[in-house]
Amino acid sequence: MASSSNHTNLRDIWYTMIGILGLEDVHIWLSIPIYSMYIVAITGNTLLIFLIVTEHSLHEPMYLFLSMLAMADIVLSTVTAPKVLAIFWLKAGSISFASCVSQMFFLHFMFVEESAILLAMAFDHYVAICYPLKYTTILTPSVIGKMGIASVTRSFFICFPLAFLIYQLTYCGRNIIQHLYCEHMGIARLACDSIKVNIYYGMTLPLFSIGLDVLLIRVSYMLILPAVFRILSWDAPLKALRTCGSHVCVILLFYTPSLFTFFAHRFGEHSIPLHVHILFVNLYVVVPPTLDPIIYGVKTKQIQGRAAQVFSFGKTFC
Repeated sequence: MASSSNHTNLRDIWYTMIGILGLEDVHIWLSIPIYSMYIVAITGNTLLIFLIVTEHSLHEPMYLFLSMLAMADIVLSTVTAPKVLAIFWLKAGSISFASCVSQMFFLHFMFVEESAILLAMAFDHYVAICYPLKYTTILTPSVIGKMGIASVTRSFFICFPLAFLIYQLTYCGRNIIQHLYCEHMGIARLACDSIKVNIYYGMTLPLFSIGLDVLLIRVSYMLILPAVFRILSWDAPLKALRTCGSHVCVILLFYTPSLFTFFAHRFGEHSIPLHVHILFVNLYVVVPPTLDPIIYGVKTKQIQGRAAQVFSFGKTFC
């Protein structure tokens, strides 16, 4: 697979991303919702982090995990959206090989990282509902910090081989990427030699890491739901279901488009039109980061209360 004398020096490779083939005339119109969602994602998640950091009552495990999710959402959308807008507005699709691989790495890294955070949030709900008296002793700040470090470390070791495998391939001139951003198989398919290892690892990555996360999240809710309905009071089950409902909405927003993208990319490449595939792929890098802070802002009274305090103070100050 590797070659000591590549046909093209990797430092000299520049790719051109042509956007959505066949829809060039509507690139400007497509940029409007993407730009709007990106602005909402950055503003909403930044505000969410600010509210959690500045309000001592929100320094609880649930909100600390939520702040991690907000930071991941900011990075995930920023890795892709600015380049997409540059392609739509300025036709600036050129990107160097190193920059393309960097974008690919951080895109996959943040996807695996967000999946780990959603799993950590599921564990938080499980402990809070099934072991409420031990909640603060199990999920201490130290444990939360270690979980955060573990998720970052896991994401790095899962995604680093993707970049390593890309650098081992031989390239000989093909430089057109029919996409809006760089991803692993999109770069690998431009190589001249066999990409079987890339395909096998690309299949293994989501099935064993993301698949395990989804399985553990499902198990946590299988344990949570019976515990919720065993609670004798009326208010507590409703509060628990409201909290879990927000998490389930975020899970569906995150995993549904990404899993569709994965299976379409591997098994439906010739049956699904390319422009439909590309449009749907972009959903999982802009839609979840846009809607996550809205979902938690609408459904979480503590965040609503803190936001009301901040905006009322702003009006008073003005």
